Amino acid sequence: MKQYLLSVHMVEGQEPPKPESMQQMYADVDALNSRLQAEGAWVFAGGLHPATSATVVRLQDGKVLTTDGPFAETKEHLGGFWVIKAEDLDAALAWATEATKACQGPVEVRPFQEEPAK
Repeated sequence: MKQYLLSVHMVEGQEPPKPESMQQMYADVDALNSRLQAEGAWVFAGGLHPATSATVVRLQDGKVLTTDGPFAETKEHLGGFWVIKAEDLDAALAWATEATKACQGPVEVRPFQEEPAK
């Protein structure tokens, strides 16, 4: 089976959901995670703190430089993700459909690169 990244994107400055909506999202995501695990599609998942908590580490002029804040200067940031196993893209998209319903946000689907033959 191939592995896919289902990434959830958050828009900076967007009105946060009401507490009761957040609780429903948490419950729906927990239910989805349980289904993924039960069906053998689960690899790993996690939610992320806001992009403002990020630290970027880079090599610049031969020296390591760290800076506060997200790498990309944008209003859309990665908010969480699932790594799943699926037979093909159609199966991954079916899981992404469930994920977007559960977290009430857009979900991007990307396949992992195949490991080169040794």
